[in-house]
Amino acid sequence: MFLQEPDTNPYDLQFQVFGFPIRVSWTFWVAAIVIGYDLAMGLDILLGEQSLGVLTLLAIWGICILISITIHELGHALAFRKYGIESRIVLYFMGGMAIPTRSVGVRGGLEPKQAMWVAIAGPMAQLASAVALVLLISAASYAAPVPWPLNQLKLFEKMADGRPIDSVGLLAVAMMYIRPSIYWAILNLIPVWPLDGGRFIQALIQLFGGTVLTAMKVGVAASALVAVFAFQNKQEFLAFMFLILGWNNFQAWKQLEQRY
Repeated sequence: MFLQEPDTNPYDLQFQVFGFPIRVSWTFWVAAIVIGYDLAMGLDILLGEQSLGVLTLLAIWGICILISITIHELGHALAFRKYGIESRIVLYFMGGMAIPTRSVGVRGGLEPKQAMWVAIAGPMAQLASAVALVLLISAASYAAPVPWPLNQLKLFEKMADGRPIDSVGLLAVAMMYIRPSIYWAILNLIPVWPLDGGRFIQALIQLFGGTVLTAMKVGVAASALVAVFAFQNKQEFLAFMFLILGWNNFQAWKQLEQRY
């Protein structure tokens, strides 16, 4: 997900997965605390005396989103690699980025179909990881917490019929991994640049002979719809985020009009 790569910092966490360098900016943890604090507090109250404590729940939350967003970006990175492009991954306060570093036998960039696969690979990998956890919980005869829209599918109907999860740790992981992973993936599929959905729709439009200008117009319309929906549902942060994205798409639209 979007915008500008943060500067390196001595407090950054760095490691490798499948040969991809991964850097976790300190700002990632700040955002994790800000976003996850209310969730941890709510779960702490819900669990009562059985609670692991707010700090422990926040730690579980941080690990869950670290794994979830890393899987998302690995989806992009693996798709890049399939087309001969190596990349590195950066996680920061706005999510993550898979940044191409070098190409092997690739000239002229990705073709539209290839760009579509790269764009969609991240959300699909993240969704698959959430579904895998649902299946594991269900296989252990527990009632899996299946959120919308998966709970509308017949495949997942019976997965909520098991016994309640009696492990506080497993319950915390399930609540802090499955729903956020699904919603993060869906959010990224909205056709607004530079979200994955915006990249996908741009490549799709180009595949059929359209221009980037059309993709920016789609982005403005989609941003407006999401912002209205978010305001109506009292999701102010989400609304303002899409107002900013919509404005950025509108500015790009006006700049591109001068070229066409």
